[in-house]
Amino acid sequence: MAKTATATIPSLPPAGAEVAPGKKKSKLWLILLVLLVLGAAGGGAAWWFLHAAGAHGEPKAEKARPPVFHTLEPFTVNLAEENGDHYLQMSVVYQLSDEKAVEQVKTYLPVIRNRILLLLSAKRPSEIASAEGKQKLVTELVSAARDSMPSGEGDKGIGGAYLGAFVIQ
Repeated sequence: MAKTATATIPSLPPAGAEVAPGKKKSKLWLILLVLLVLGAAGGGAAWWFLHAAGAHGEPKAEKARPPVFHTLEPFTVNLAEENGDHYLQMSVVYQLSDEKAVEQVKTYLPVIRNRILLLLSAKRPSEIASAEGKQKLVTELVSAARDSMPSGEGDKGIGGAYLGAFVIQ
């Protein structure tokens, strides 16, 4: 007859029974060790999801590129009559998104200059002498440049316009 090995399952001491002091300490250390391992694993998982997911999941914001500016040749134009003859001499600086937009502005420069000259020659000195008038003119200069470009999307690479010089006589 062959002997079969039987394993005995240790039983828990009955409730209220005293456990030897050595067993209490070992159980406490075991619980603390398990909690420490679980905490480290949870912290590592949190770090992984916050940092690694940002690298692969969501695109990170690109570094802001410095703006590209393009200055047009100065304009000299007769203004609409108001208390005599007046003329305006000014220069415009366009803020563009990139070098591609600069090339597009250069390509359509005759159209842009024409629209600007027509816009300026229709203005009266009193309309553009105030700060509000100049601000409105800047907005119109941006629109004139954008409207000169072929139809497309958005701002066509033109972010804004600035007055480089502005003299009314």
